[in-house]
Amino acid sequence: MITVEHNPALFKEGEKVRVSEKFPIGHYRVPTYLRGKTVTVAKNLGRHINPEEEAFGKNAGNELWYYQVIIAQKDLWKEYLGSKDDTLEIEVFENWLEPIK
Repeated sequence: MITVEHNPALFKEGEKVRVSEKFPIGHYRVPTYLRGKTVTVAKNLGRHINPEEEAFGKNAGNELWYYQVIIAQKDLWKEYLGSKDDTLEIEVFENWLEPIK
């Protein structure tokens, strides 16, 4: 049997992507300090129901790809004094990620 994926993941592990810089009204799960930053996809976590849409009653069970991404702390905070090896790992839905051209 051949399986056809109609909604394949857009990003691969190790790929650099940008977190969207959007500011919708309401509560959203991507911290403002992460928006607009370049991150690296560490892991594809599969498809999950988007809690942002679920919270507003808009979802109806639709699933989005969910990724663990990583960024160096020094790239987040201008005056970061910790180790250059310190990182933040955080989970982000695909609708918040953009390819880097």
